[in-house]
Amino acid sequence: MRLKALRSLLFLPATSPQLLAKATERGADALIVDLEDGVAPDRKEEARPMAVAALRSLAARGAELLVRINADPALAAADLAAIPPDLAVTLMLPKVETAAEVAAVAAQRPGAPLAALIETPRGALEAPRIAAAPGLGALGFGAEDFSAALGLDPTPVTLAMPAQLVGLAAHAHDLAYWGLAGSVAETQDMEAFAGLVRLSRQLGFTGTVCIHPRQVPVANAGFGPTPAELAWAQRVVAAAEAARSQGQGAVLLDGRMIDRPIEDRARRWLAG
Repeated sequence: MRLKALRSLLFLPATSPQLLAKATERGADALIVDLEDGVAPDRKEEARPMAVAALRSLAARGAELLVRINADPALAAADLAAIPPDLAVTLMLPKVETAAEVAAVAAQRPGAPLAALIETPRGALEAPRIAAAPGLGALGFGAEDFSAALGLDPTPVTLAMPAQLVGLAAHAHDLAYWGLAGSVAETQDMEAFAGLVRLSRQLGFTGTVCIHPRQVPVANAGFGPTPAELAWAQRVVAAAEAARSQGQGAVLLDGRMIDRPIEDRARRWLAG
């Protein structure tokens, strides 16, 4: 599924045309036109036609698109009514806590790809059932809201366990998994941000949302295999194929046993 290939997803408030104008030049794998937290409460109605115009303009430029609707049921219903079904856009649902919430949107918008953001402790505990909901292509982990619900800072110590819990649910259902096991708010210290991206990849995330263009190239690099990993993958595949040609099911490479699961991982990295 295309969603699993997304490493960076750049948020763009629907009411910020100056950001939307150059959005496709930022290098992000996908763009999220935001109707929720990025839009002031008194501009929600104004934001909807602006979002639709932005989505059409960005689609014409070939962008991979998502739109984050509001969590409030009344606002969400108005958001969905405003987004034309013909737009090729993934609907991002915030603060999801039950599979029924996803199923309700899937029933309203048959065939539309959906992404569910897990941002509360209840949502994390329900993640295995949410991940099985119809139409879902991705789970996201909202570190800021999740840590706020706990009354704690969004650090890896606080978030590693729930992030992995949600990640297990995503991977069990072959879904993309977006986010960080820490705050996405860092927009200056890109070395620190890169370290958080590397850690989050190790915890099972496949990509992350970005709130500033500066974060995009760091996310793209961090959520893809490194040159060393690609070189290793090429050697693994070559060794595995050589072993099979000799009737062997596994082979030693650099003192490590190479069998089918390791070969499969190597091939996934090489396939991009």
